Amino acid sequence: MAALAAVLLLHTSCSKSLSGGGGGEVTGVRGRAWNEPQPYGMVLVKRGSIQVGAQEQDSLWGDLPEAKGVSVDAFWMDEKEVSNALYRQFVFYVRDSIIRERLADPAYGGNDDFKITEDKYGEAVTPHLNWSKPIPWRKPNEDEQRAIESVYVTDPITGRKMLDASQMYFRYEVFDYKSYAQRRYRLDAERRNYNTDIPVNYNEEILISKDTAFIDDDGHIVSNVIERPLSSAYDFLNTYIVNIYPDTTVWVNDFANAYTEQYSRYYFSNPIYDDYPVVGVSWEQANAFCAWRTEYLKSSYGMRGIEVEPFRLPTEAEWEYAARAGNNDQRYSWKTDVTRTEKGCFNGNFKPGDGDYSKDGYIITSPVGAYSSNDFGLYDMSGNVAEWTSTAWSESGVQSTADINPDYQYQAAANDPYRLKRKVIRGGSWKDASHYVRADVRTWEYQNEQRSFVGFRCVRTYLGTNKVNVKSGGAKKSTKGSSPAPKQRSGGGGSRSVRR
Repeated sequence: MAALAAVLLLHTSCSKSLSGGGGGEVTGVRGRAWNEPQPYGMVLVKRGSIQVGAQEQDSLWGDLPEAKGVSVDAFWMDEKEVSNALYRQFVFYVRDSIIRERLADPAYGGNDDFKITEDKYGEAVTPHLNWSKPIPWRKPNEDEQRAIESVYVTDPITGRKMLDASQMYFRYEVFDYKSYAQRRYRLDAERRNYNTDIPVNYNEEILISKDTAFIDDDGHIVSNVIERPLSSAYDFLNTYIVNIYPDTTVWVNDFANAYTEQYSRYYFSNPIYDDYPVVGVSWEQANAFCAWRTEYLKSSYGMRGIEVEPFRLPTEAEWEYAARAGNNDQRYSWKTDVTRTEKGCFNGNFKPGDGDYSKDGYIITSPVGAYSSNDFGLYDMSGNVAEWTSTAWSESGVQSTADINPDYQYQAAANDPYRLKRKVIRGGSWKDASHYVRADVRTWEYQNEQRSFVGFRCVRTYLGTNKVNVKSGGAKKSTKGSSPAPKQRSGGGGSRSVRR
């Protein structure tokens, strides 16, 4: 003990950081305040509280008043739904990564310039793709041409060359911090239970569940949940492999006895629909997009290992708070209980009448941002496409969650019953009547399902100063189309409405 005291005394006497300026008083070690820049295409939703859920009974639709007061912290949110053009950038990134892998493969010539295996000092690093090396789209040699052409297929009927959707796999990893933080999973046995009446079992085997995925020899994705003894923090790193190409056949499969083939052929691939919301994307694919978007942002900083708040899907509470602009009396994303403005213009894209989809100006989806925003500057929160949230479906909704940043998460295992794979979607869509596009109405869909009326938008938790303590204000005017993007590196089902 005396030796330890001597070491501590020596350490403190030699440390300048503990000896200066305080006059012997504890004054604290302060960091430099930092406010992150506004992410492109996002608006800041400031922290606040709201009564989520229906405020009063609706006898016509059977809605029951089950409002609950909750508070949410500040977050960035996409001002518009993710468009075909934005999602196509994700698809092309995956395409280009596959091509680069093959250009570095000896079977396609083995050009080592497309993969980095050592740093500038010659030290070995984890092999990763070299994105600074351009793909030889023009004048490739024979091996390079084979690598490029390997991700395309030719339509046997039309002869049109198309991207091979079956190859568009994206692999990503997610660290399960919520499980990692739980006391029962701590590596130090002494810190698992603070009850000193219970003896510490240093030999206790702690089992954890982990999501894994790989591609078998037949090219199929195999996803498993494995149980293994806890050994390190890496046991909480879950691996996912997702085919990220949208299901373009949803237009046909969602609407029987309707002529919708033209949308299946052109909606995602034709530039005419660039600024329309992407559809045919499952909850799993939307999460993959968020993971890619996070990695893409991190790579722009020019260094590996940098940490940023990840892009993610909004929680159900975040979505409703943002859609209703923090207003307890607001049913839709717009202020009034009517669907038109004083000038007779529609406030959103939905089904205005019996069999009449065109009255609001569009038959199917509309370009993102075609209607006026709400008071938070968010577009299409009511109508256009319903939107995935991160929240797992339960009948009780937020009633069974905390009242601070409420959310209910359930990561369904592959062998779980299908009913446990339901996720909350909100906002209604272009094919729904006005009631279903209300911001306080809950709906759900299976996490692996793809629909012509379901899309998504991303959020990021805000990191900044305590000045963010009031709700945003000031509605923006309607804008058609997207603003110029910053310079970038190359590279007939019905919705389910349920009572609260």
